[in-house]
Amino acid sequence: MYGLGPIRTPPHSRVTLSPLPDCQQVSTTMTRALKADQPTRGHGALEAYLARRRAQKANQLIPTQQRRGRLLDVGCGSYPYFLATTQFAEKWGIDQAFDAESTLELDDGRVALIPFDVQRDVSLPFATDFFSVVTMLAVFEHIEPAKLKFLLGEVHRVLRPGGTFVMTTPSSWTDWLLKLMAGVGLVSRAEIEEHKDTYTQREIRSTIEGAGFDPGNVISGSFEIGVNLWAKATK
Repeated sequence: MYGLGPIRTPPHSRVTLSPLPDCQQVSTTMTRALKADQPTRGHGALEAYLARRRAQKANQLIPTQQRRGRLLDVGCGSYPYFLATTQFAEKWGIDQAFDAESTLELDDGRVALIPFDVQRDVSLPFATDFFSVVTMLAVFEHIEPAKLKFLLGEVHRVLRPGGTFVMTTPSSWTDWLLKLMAGVGLVSRAEIEEHKDTYTQREIRSTIEGAGFDPGNVISGSFEIGVNLWAKATK
């Protein structure tokens, strides 16, 4: 279980990632193992744009005062774009893409990256009431529905009272569109082929409420002309 010690801002401003394999000191363009223009597994011409839009929506939904606390991004991706660009006192990311615990050091702080596969273990390796905000951006659709229920219960557990959960996922009607886009290289085929389910706003709210969030504290909506959905829940 990870402790409660603070992450101190590094004295230098160079961007590094250690000890991920085959990754050396890099510039702010995030070349080599971290690629800002390719935040997902596989290749997709629009993946960087879509990551920016998800991050923009998440930032809009996060209360300003909670940025003084800790943020956890579940399924942060091979390049944790949201974590690298959002402002928080402490930032943590978990994803199966990482081989070992590591630290992404940025000009204004650092991001703790932890290898974790939610398909194998939905018990988050953090203490109860540890985070102010937990995000899952374009992650719902990658998890088996039965496991998602337990994972969201863990999200509820690690959130502090009054903490915020923010998620995004493609609208259920876009399944055929995403497969078409993957076929022509606009989005990652590897990511689309891994999708386990699709969701409507009602299904999203029901799933979140089933994990312990009060229905009165769950709101949802759409963005990108209805292509993607978002939800926000307060513990």
